[in-house]
Amino acid sequence: MHACIPFPNSNPPPTPFLNNSTAYGGVFDPDDVNARLSEMEKQLAAPAAWDKPELLTPVLREKSRLENEQSRFALLQEARNDVEDWLALAGEEGDEEALESLAQSLEYLRTLLEQTETAMLLADTEDALPAVLCLHPGAGGTEAQDWAAMLLRMYQRWADRHDCACEYLDFQSGDEAGIKSACLRITGPNAYGLLKGENGIHRLIRISPFDASGRRHTSFASVDVLPDAGRNIAVNIDEGDLRIDVFRAGGSGGQHVNKTESAVRITHLPTGIVVQCQNEKSQHSNKDAAMSVLRARLYERELRKAEDEKKSRYRDKDAINFGSQIRTYTLQPYRLVKDHRTGADETDVDAVLDGNLDNLIRSLLLFRHADKIQ
Repeated sequence: MHACIPFPNSNPPPTPFLNNSTAYGGVFDPDDVNARLSEMEKQLAAPAAWDKPELLTPVLREKSRLENEQSRFALLQEARNDVEDWLALAGEEGDEEALESLAQSLEYLRTLLEQTETAMLLADTEDALPAVLCLHPGAGGTEAQDWAAMLLRMYQRWADRHDCACEYLDFQSGDEAGIKSACLRITGPNAYGLLKGENGIHRLIRISPFDASGRRHTSFASVDVLPDAGRNIAVNIDEGDLRIDVFRAGGSGGQHVNKTESAVRITHLPTGIVVQCQNEKSQHSNKDAAMSVLRARLYERELRKAEDEKKSRYRDKDAINFGSQIRTYTLQPYRLVKDHRTGADETDVDAVLDGNLDNLIRSLLLFRHADKIQ
């Protein structure tokens, strides 16, 4: 796999305090977490534990999640103590420096509490999984392909901001600019849980850089976000249900043209799902990558079926269908990013396109949580 190129990396309201170690109960119980971590350390230290390392993937993933919770709780405790210290000092001294430090400490604690609240909203089992994110331009040729490339850059920068690793599973460049398609695996804390709301159609309104007349254009691109549980996905794939085609990988010509049939396209006949990969040099690697995407698509399909059976629906359910945008990025005649599901908007369009999606993601998680409990 080829790793994505990383890119370099915003009067506080009254904030509730943590009164004890279980102040935010359901998300973090220090005693339970410490006991579970000790249990996993013993499991990993067993002599035969690493004989089949692939079986340890779920354990290592859970261990990482619990360690992140430990770290978050320690930061919250430290931030709370800092606020209390500065509050006492400001009450005694009343000087401007103490009040300014108190305001900064409150702002930091508020940020940590928002992050903790976001973690509380990621309660589904699959939320902790890596995400497979695929982008496809809509109709419109070069204009739409350029917009898809802008979205690809946005998600790469989001991944970098959140210390997530990403790698290409597939990448096809556009004829003149942009991309025809791209598929990334993004691995990091709650990658799928945070990105699953990006699933749907994204619309761009701007003065086209490809139009000599300087007219305003509207472009669309679709984003598919799938949970990736690797080979541990509990979905049976019968080899007889697959049609596997091999072909020469396309390119821009010259040395970039693949002279061997290394690209792989897999069709899952019962569902009609088609995946392909031509990013790797060997047919075997491309097949492995394509199978990884197929497993993720079938897993996501099973999750949706289970969700339908529970009759748990969101008000924006139709927004994942092609032709109905979930978000609009307007660059002309004004600048605004608006999420049509929650009504949330951001005026700093450049920051959003640079990967600062946190407010939009959090707004959607809160919206969906409120919709679930109604």
